[in-house]
Amino acid sequence: MRNTSFAEMHCSLAQSLEVMGDWWSPLILRDLYLGLDRFDQFVTDLGISRNLLTDRLTTLIEAGLVARTPYQEKPVRYAYSLTEPGRELIPVLIALTAWGDRWATPPAGQPIRFTHTTCGKSTTPTICCSECGGQLTTANTTPSPGPGGRTAPGTALIATVMQT
Repeated sequence: MRNTSFAEMHCSLAQSLEVMGDWWSPLILRDLYLGLDRFDQFVTDLGISRNLLTDRLTTLIEAGLVARTPYQEKPVRYAYSLTEPGRELIPVLIALTAWGDRWATPPAGQPIRFTHTTCGKSTTPTICCSECGGQLTTANTTPSPGPGGRTAPGTALIATVMQT
């Protein structure tokens, strides 16, 4: 369960986290990407309680990240799938996984590898510039106010940048 809401924070990262919910949500999205699509599969794979999973799936559906489609009528059972916004989050989760592989690797080693199907090569995801394709790092990327930039909770950086 969430302890804090970021709904009033004027920050795209905070709003993204508000949509994502809690720690379970990225794991549910990951499982959907990996091919799991049934309630009981999530319970088994994640060890999550049924009540908490119901809550998380409801939140992800309401946020438009996951779709629910009935596959059985009596009793009604549903299959879950990623929507377009949900699919667009997967590269973010893959990049976070790559960070974990580098800085928080499980004792037995890297648990999953990714293959770029376009070139057929195993890949370590990076975040790249949409204009030149160069890798983005803290050393070569500078924040500046966007069209919605204003001084508000969660935007101390924007307020600082706007004053200089």
